[in-house]
Amino acid sequence: MTIRPSDSHPVAILAAMPREMEGLLALLEDAKSETVSGITFHKGRLCGVPAVLAVMGIGKVFAAIAAQTVILRYSPALLINTGVAGTLSPALSVGGIAVADSLCQHDMDTSPLGDPVGMVSGVNRIYFPADPDAIGGLTAALDALSLPYLIGHIASGDAFIADGAKKAYIRDTFNAVACEMEGAAVAQTAYVNGTPFAVLRAISDSADGGAEMLYSEFVTLAAKNSIAVLCEFLSKM
Repeated sequence: MTIRPSDSHPVAILAAMPREMEGLLALLEDAKSETVSGITFHKGRLCGVPAVLAVMGIGKVFAAIAAQTVILRYSPALLINTGVAGTLSPALSVGGIAVADSLCQHDMDTSPLGDPVGMVSGVNRIYFPADPDAIGGLTAALDALSLPYLIGHIASGDAFIADGAKKAYIRDTFNAVACEMEGAAVAQTAYVNGTPFAVLRAISDSADGGAEMLYSEFVTLAAKNSIAVLCEFLSKM
């Protein structure tokens, strides 16, 4: 792996909610904290690797603020967004892991102007590719832990998608395997800054619209799986 974290270039890990981050924070050693732009960043060593962790908040705006701030403040060697997601694929069920090879915004739409649905004006692209080395390291960690996973597009938008028909639209339009609310904003921010990034999401609900019923029950398990993968990944750096 060509990614080489250091004290001056740590691995940055961002999650939307405290429940997605608290397990990692409990493992962070020699932690020092500071608050920038209303977000508290915790810097220390995670699984032996220099790291900075933060709960960024829910939605694409909070995600972009957190990603830009951590890039400018800490110059990460790698930026990882972790947390939970809803599956869009029958091959990816509750407790499984979605590893993004790229991300898009399913609610970005300037198609009345003649653009493809999902295209981000200014950079003129729909999909933001994740770092290949990070993808390889994460999938190696998943294999080592014998956890089920799927590599593919992850779609983000400012809505919690619980409707089966809406999930089918996102899947069919963007060929996505999972959907959530922050990853593509982190990806776009990292892309325009030239920062390597990865997105790892544990599945916390079903593809058939059962999100509201299943979310509270399975989010803790999903977050636990993500933490195990990240620790295995970092330990091999």
